[in-house]
Amino acid sequence: MGRLDGRVAMVTGAGRGIGEAIARRFAREGARVCLTDVGTDGVSETARGLVDEGMDAFAAKVDVTSRTEVENAVGETVDRYGRLDILVNNAGITKDNLLYKMTDEDWRSVLNVHLTGAFFCSRAAQRVMVEHNYGRIVNVSSTSALGNRGQANYSAAKAGIQGFTKTLAVELGRYGITANAVAPGFIETDMTRETAARLGVDFEDFVAERVKTIPVGRGGWPEDVAASVLFFASEEAAFVSGQVLYVAGGPRD
Repeated sequence: MGRLDGRVAMVTGAGRGIGEAIARRFAREGARVCLTDVGTDGVSETARGLVDEGMDAFAAKVDVTSRTEVENAVGETVDRYGRLDILVNNAGITKDNLLYKMTDEDWRSVLNVHLTGAFFCSRAAQRVMVEHNYGRIVNVSSTSALGNRGQANYSAAKAGIQGFTKTLAVELGRYGITANAVAPGFIETDMTRETAARLGVDFEDFVAERVKTIPVGRGGWPEDVAASVLFFASEEAAFVSGQVLYVAGGPRD
């Protein structure tokens, strides 16, 4: 028996990395899952693989900055399964640069995907959750919310996610809906590989340098984040709301 048996979940940014790991973990814990991403290749392949393994999942193309696409995906999920119990706002992009080099578009696009996307998805999902007097919203923040060189846009967005999470918890708790956030530290994903490549650094060297500052002595994996998200999405977390859990291999300020 899985920890999410009978539940229906939507995971944004599920085409790779952390989002894919969350969607896989949810499906294996018994949830029926809608995997969304701005492109369909990754999510379609993952959804097909889960179905082939005997699980219930489907993929949807969703640009989270489009209110229409978000609401259509929520509607398709409810039409298919009759409910939506869990939303994971994971979709995100990076456009790193030092402040004096950062363009208006760099700033707007990052805040739009992370914050406007989480707003559109949460607003659409809570309408369904309120009807059923049950819901779990889990937002993916980052240790960069505490500040990180070259990431004024990303840091601002991830700090905003934490404030947004706490506000959702205050407003939606009376309807049986909890809202929490996980804040990953250094996680070995395609995105961090791209960061290393952009810096002109070998990925293994990049990881080794970052691990020096991590008390547990290794980089994080998408599955580490998925396990934390699973807790917030589970029945065991029914009395936990408005919290931020740093998944970083050691204390954060």
